[in-house]
Amino acid sequence: MIPIPPILQIGDVLISSDILTEKFCCDLTKCKGICCVEGDAGAPVTLDEVGEIENVLDDVWRDLSASAQSVIDRRGVAYTDEEGDLVTSIVNGKDCVFTCYTPQQEGDSADGLPPGCCLCALEKAFREGRSHWCKPVSCALYPIRVKTFKGGLIGLNYHRWAVCKDAVEKGEELNLPVYRFLKEPLIRRFGEEWYEELCQVASQLGL
Repeated sequence: MIPIPPILQIGDVLISSDILTEKFCCDLTKCKGICCVEGDAGAPVTLDEVGEIENVLDDVWRDLSASAQSVIDRRGVAYTDEEGDLVTSIVNGKDCVFTCYTPQQEGDSADGLPPGCCLCALEKAFREGRSHWCKPVSCALYPIRVKTFKGGLIGLNYHRWAVCKDAVEKGEELNLPVYRFLKEPLIRRFGEEWYEELCQVASQLGL
């Protein structure tokens, strides 16, 4: 078996080997989307994404809580956190302002998700055909975290979080590596040619 290096490089992207070896598949029926609630800051966004969010704000407004609407009215859709990163605004130091929930009563949710399941209002509107833009790529890429270094290099790391234990279990059951689970957002961020090269590297390593 070919030894797997801890860090791989494709183009100007450094990739932790965990992204190829670890298994992952979100299971909303169990975790109820808690990743949109837990944490002490919003989702990382770019200036371009802030513009996209502002463009679709009218499309998602009805799905936002009154508290979230108030925060957006006062602070906007994003702010700069303590680490200097641009992130989506949050409610009461916790929920992303674009958090919405499935109905609290069993059977009220047409998509089969459990009551009180957390959803992204941006993605919900997109999937329902009410807007043209889905959500920040940092959200779509989770559990991959992206870091930009001086000189243009980009680092991709696999983020382990206790709230995602059900996703790890489901990924192991399906034998679905992180990079396969995140095929679409990886292509969205880095392009199809880059992703195909990633798959070739994984295949060469027997993964």
